[in-house]
Amino acid sequence: MNPPPLPIRKRFPWIVYWLALGVIILIALAPMGSVVVCGLIANANGCKVDEGSVHPCIINRQDYGQLLYTLGVLGWLMLVTLPGGVFAFVIWLIILILHREAWQKRVTVGLIRS
Repeated sequence: MNPPPLPIRKRFPWIVYWLALGVIILIALAPMGSVVVCGLIANANGCKVDEGSVHPCIINRQDYGQLLYTLGVLGWLMLVTLPGGVFAFVIWLIILILHREAWQKRVTVGLIRS
């Protein structure tokens, strides 16, 4: 007679939590990326960009002034996304701790019963 099979021990789903943290960070820092892209394009082509008004920026015979202005002004969105990202991170951390504790208890009880 064969002994009963050993219980399969499931691993904690860290990948889900790391992916969620990555999404939180990307969303929180997206406006910063917009400003960096705007600055790189403007500096590479000798264009002036500020929040006051749209300035012409001719690249390959096309005016990208409005696009650069929009990318630059999107930086102000950080006033919302950074605090929102901190709030989302705190919620993420609380959920992670609670889930990890519940998972640890379940695994410990499962090992004791085995």
